[in-house]
Amino acid sequence: MKDSAKACIILANGQVFEGKSFGAAGCIIGEAVFTTGMNGYIETLTDPSYYGQIVTQTFPLVGNYGIIPKDFESGACHLRGYIVKEWCESPSNFRCGGTLDAYLKQQGVIGLYGIDTRALTKVLRESGVMNAMLVSGESAEAQQAFADLADSSRKAKLLERIQAYKIEHAVESVTGSATAVEEDADTVFAESAAYRFIPVKSDGTKQNDQAAAMHDGKGKKVVLWDFGAKANIRRELLKRGLSVITVPGTATAEEILALQPDGLMLSNGPGDPQENVQIIAELKKIIQTGLPIFGICLGHQILALAMGADTTKLKYGHRGANQPVKSLATGRVYISSQNHGYAVRNETLPKGAELSFVNTNDGTCEGITYTNIPAFSVQFHPEACSGPLDTSFLFDDFVKLINNRAACRDFKPRFARIDAISYFATTIRDTKKNRGEALAR
Repeated sequence: MKDSAKACIILANGQVFEGKSFGAAGCIIGEAVFTTGMNGYIETLTDPSYYGQIVTQTFPLVGNYGIIPKDFESGACHLRGYIVKEWCESPSNFRCGGTLDAYLKQQGVIGLYGIDTRALTKVLRESGVMNAMLVSGESAEAQQAFADLADSSRKAKLLERIQAYKIEHAVESVTGSATAVEEDADTVFAESAAYRFIPVKSDGTKQNDQAAAMHDGKGKKVVLWDFGAKANIRRELLKRGLSVITVPGTATAEEILALQPDGLMLSNGPGDPQENVQIIAELKKIIQTGLPIFGICLGHQILALAMGADTTKLKYGHRGANQPVKSLATGRVYISSQNHGYAVRNETLPKGAELSFVNTNDGTCEGITYTNIPAFSVQFHPEACSGPLDTSFLFDDFVKLINNRAACRDFKPRFARIDAISYFATTIRDTKKNRGEALAR
């Protein structure tokens, strides 16, 4: 039976939403955010990018297909707390391995249900993300928090504690978690094929044949620099035949280059990108070698910072599987999965960095192609699972970038860089030309 113990969330602005407890009990402080995904709660729970955050699901019923370990994005649950309108006590799915409540208890994550999650979301949308405290259960700490709410002076001190919270040491706290769920390439492709999560080409068709899907990447080695990587990034690389070596966020440029990779994958991860000073310094060294680079989410932001751009914190971020992004090269709009609270500032892009995707809701940067180094990056998640698969062709583009660079390795470095990214640069030039002709008409 569902727990009827009292629970609440206390926002840093003093607002309180009372509900009921599920999952673990206790008191925690985190950054309150919301996600609009209608499914994929397992991926949300196990995505290291949510480290330090209290996540609210806007979709009212969560947990109806239970917990499925094969869908984990990492080996643990990294968020601080979890809020839903209603959770399903009796999930129904042939892959189900347990209930949401049992999983949260096992992971020590406090849950809250029975509140108006849309009302809470509206507060966060209008005021912006803010710190909050989740209070649940009968512990002495929880009872003290409930008592503090009833006294104005003690509540003020409680709010000061909440407001002082800051997410720190984010990348180093989560790096390496995804290695706990790693599998070999054949297993990854076979399991993906069983559920039609096979590679999607740029024309929208799926590549059913494993040998064909892996042909271009065979014999090439990629280092996945793990800043809090989702396991599906590695899976998508393996599906294209690439050999993948995962290294932690603490890895140095020398350690990465010693592996003699053909490409470097910069993963997603949590926290403020500007705090990763050492990683940015090491990345600058790697950039000088001309190694092909593909960055996703935090990796996209860190690459931009290493190249001289700047980042900013968004009011309430982009979290959900329904974020529209527009390709400036083709004009096509894709629906993407996203989870980030920071963005690269468009106006700070340095020379040699071209905006490739924009968010059609607010115009923020969703992708960058670099014309002076063999590199590109996106803010959204082309490996999204559960989520739209429309942009997974970007992994094929990464393979092309690696192969183009390999084909011209004997040329002079200047020409090698140009040849390696020629298909990106040509697209950008043609797009600008077409825009000019359209304006002239």
